[in-house]
Amino acid sequence: MNVPQQESQAFWRHAAFRELGLLAARFREHRYDRHTHEGYVIALITEGCERVRIGRQEVLAPAGSVLVVNPEEWHDGEAGAEQGWAYRTFYPSVALLSEVAAELGQAQAPLFPRALLDDPELSRLLADAHAESTSTDATRAETSLLTALRRLILRHGDSGRPAEPLDRSGAQRRFARYEEVIEDNLAGEIDLQALAVAAGVTRFQVIRDFKKLTGSTPATFIRDRRLRRANRLIQDGASLADAAFAAGFADQSHLSRSFRAVHGITPGMFRRAG
Repeated sequence: MNVPQQESQAFWRHAAFRELGLLAARFREHRYDRHTHEGYVIALITEGCERVRIGRQEVLAPAGSVLVVNPEEWHDGEAGAEQGWAYRTFYPSVALLSEVAAELGQAQAPLFPRALLDDPELSRLLADAHAESTSTDATRAETSLLTALRRLILRHGDSGRPAEPLDRSGAQRRFARYEEVIEDNLAGEIDLQALAVAAGVTRFQVIRDFKKLTGSTPATFIRDRRLRRANRLIQDGASLADAAFAAGFADQSHLSRSFRAVHGITPGMFRRAG
């Protein structure tokens, strides 16, 4: 009789790049809510299979494959097979990948047009980089990571930028106003009426604009921004209770539930990683 393995997760910071977070996790029942990251997500699937929606596409990522999510891309995640999945994940910032890309002769931070990569050599390099991320030899840890990122960027990145489509509907212009109102009022109540008044449209137009530009609801977007603020506050040393209050969560428990639904770990684990 096969006994299903327990879910587990661990989060830490890279020995040579302290701004780089890493996750090692095994999930069977856990489901990630739809969310975004300011930076990249690079995930090596080591066991099982993960099902992920990125934007409007859905991919199944089996063991040995690599998933890449670009900054600001909406995505979720859940088991794509009965046994769930295990993975090793990197969360590099735009600044870090821009720096690496510049050393490789590229003028801009890369974008990755394909979310699912089948590249055994890249998988091997990422596995090594993840394993050596806690090495007491910082130079070794740095070398392993840069070697993996070099292959990822040169083989799979696109440093070019497609032309932005002309926005004839005004949705982009209105959305900039929505974001401004949300950021200015995260610690308080934000309703559809406030967003509608700020942009001079109806509440139904607000809902349509969010669906068109993010694929999500205003409430999901607001929670995403509250979590980002809480993340920054926790990294800056704020207590979990203070971070929850300042980011607009009802209490610390509310922050913890939302944090785990999006990041797969608790705020306490994130804080202890330094």
